[in-house]
Amino acid sequence: MRIRTTTDIGLVIRDRRRKLGLDQRVLADRVGVSRQWIVEIEKGKPRAEVGLLLRTLETLGLDLMVDARDTSALEPTVSVVDIDIDAVIDKARGGKR
Repeated sequence: MRIRTTTDIGLVIRDRRRKLGLDQRVLADRVGVSRQWIVEIEKGKPRAEVGLLLRTLETLGLDLMVDARDTSALEPTVSVVDIDIDAVIDKARGGKR
């Protein structure tokens, strides 16, 4: 499953927890967090500590994998050009120094 939001990861955690037959209290005890933390994560808490999130995934037997996607959309659309700043200033002054 492609995870795009904190809500997505919360749904994955809740689904896996339920498939394993765990309630939130049991999962919280195994991860070492409060039940309320599990509730918040399953609702898509946006500022979860990464270490705790990874520990939760590990406890549930889930692997986090990162794949590189096509980055051409991230490339700058404007090319960088060397500019002779002295020539620009000289031209602005009317070509006189």
